[in-house]
Order: sequence, then C-alpha cells, then structure tokens
Amino acid sequence: MDLTPKPRWWHPIIQKLAASLFGIWLLATRLDRLDIPILRLTGNRTTLTTLLSGLPTILLTATGAKSGQPRTVPLVAIPDGENLILVASNFGNARHPAWYYNLRAHPRATVASGGQTWRVTARLLEGEERERCWAKAVGSYPGYQVYKEKASERVIPVFLLEPTAA
Repeated sequence: MDLTPKPRWWHPIIQKLAASLFGIWLLATRLDRLDIPILRLTGNRTTLTTLLSGLPTILLTATGAKSGQPRTVPLVAIPDGENLILVASNFGNARHPAWYYNLRAHPRATVASGGQTWRVTARLLEGEERERCWAKAVGSYPGYQVYKEKASERVIPVFLLEPTAA
C-alpha cells in the first residue's frame, strides 16, 4: 500500500504551520471536520490534510471502547513496510485521543485510504520498537516532536497497524 502523496512545494510550509500553536489549534478544532467529508467525496482517495501537508491520511474505523459502536476518525499514518504507524499525539494535549482507548479495548479495526479498505490489528508499541517507529514518525512529520514537548509529562503512545486476513 503506497499512501505517500506526490511531494509539493507547499508541503513543508504547511507542516511547519501545523506544528505552531496556531496550527495546533486549527488542526485540533477544525481539520477533522473537513477531512471526513472530503474523504467521502473522493471515495476515500484523499483528505484536506494530505492535499495541504503531504502527510498520508487514513480513515480508521474502530469499535468504541465504551459504546461498542463503530467510530471513524481521519488520522495521519506513517507507512512502515506493509504496516502503518499511528501516533496518539492528540496535538500535544494532556489526554490521549479517544481512538487510543478504542484501539486498546478493541485492537481489530478497518483502514480506508486511496479508495481501498483493509482490516488491521493494532499493537501498542514499547521499548526499542516504539523508539524506532517514533523516530520514523518524527522524520515524516517533525510536528510530532512539538506535540511531545507540549504534552509535557504524557508519554505519547505509538501503535503499529498490521494487516490481517478478512
């Protein structure tokens, strides 16, 4: 699965803006409301996040930890071979994002991107594997390091999504 969009001259500029305090506020409060409709309009082919920043975005559908209902959220996903890395940064906020709790309670999920849908199993990473994936994520999007500093004492969880058979 190739999720990486064609590089554009503006991608580094938008990524730098996204890592600023204004960008964090804008992303956390507005962007997901635009990504889902754009994903649906384009048949899960692209998002506003991907178009503007060049970061690969997926639609993750996981079972709600409390509700048991399907919950769908657009997320930046860093390709790692056939797997995907997800960083539960929550833009550096003090709490983990809701999808973190959903994947912890129900690790089987569905991913949609590029017009394709596939099943995955999420695994929370620790130790050297977490550090390797964290470094790869920060290499793809330096804003994660800013989120880590903003999160202060909260350790930002990192997941690996591994494809599973239907």
